[in-house]
Amino acid sequence: MKITVCFTGVGQTVSFLKRMMPQVRFAIIDDNMLTCLGLQQLLAEMLPMAEIVVCGSIEELEQQANSHFLHYFVASRLYFEHAQFFRNNKVRCIVLVNGDMQINGVYTLNVCQDEQSLVRSILALHSKGKGPALHSQSSAVQHPVSSFRHETAELLSPREIEVAVHLCKGLINKEIADSLNVSLTTIITHRKNIMEKLHARSVADIIIYCVVNGLVDVGDV
Repeated sequence: MKITVCFTGVGQTVSFLKRMMPQVRFAIIDDNMLTCLGLQQLLAEMLPMAEIVVCGSIEELEQQANSHFLHYFVASRLYFEHAQFFRNNKVRCIVLVNGDMQINGVYTLNVCQDEQSLVRSILALHSKGKGPALHSQSSAVQHPVSSFRHETAELLSPREIEVAVHLCKGLINKEIADSLNVSLTTIITHRKNIMEKLHARSVADIIIYCVVNGLVDVGDV
């Protein structure tokens, strides 16, 4: 399943990058389609160059035998039912769990949290080297990737970037207004403009944008 790029204002640049960069593929294996679609949407926004494949069962995954995946995101029940399969497979697994469940020797991702918290968890995995890489490491595409990041960063004005960074840190409108010494109405207007420019649905989308473009550190969100 091909994904939709969230930075629609730079669609031509993204199309160019897709042709230049090696195909990166991830698999989500879960029989809960709501979980699959929600996670697929988040990963698509965080990894606009990747293809996210959804499988409702191990059988569906096995039909992708000739495909090479960088990561598996697999439901805990399916992981335990087919533990040997995943342990023998060299692809890195991230097990989808309900709550703060920990599995010895396996990376886990709590899917029972709000979207903003889920984004933070995925970014935290990435920052520790445990989760999906948000950028290509290929030296052959360093220049176009740098150009892409520079162009997307210019979508926001300097003041909008300030507001976006404060939103990433969990501040509410009034707190941002006080911090920047401007009116509450001004912050509301900036926030509206940020959402429109980034085609954001929520603060979670703003967090993704700021982290990917190096405007805020993962540890600060």
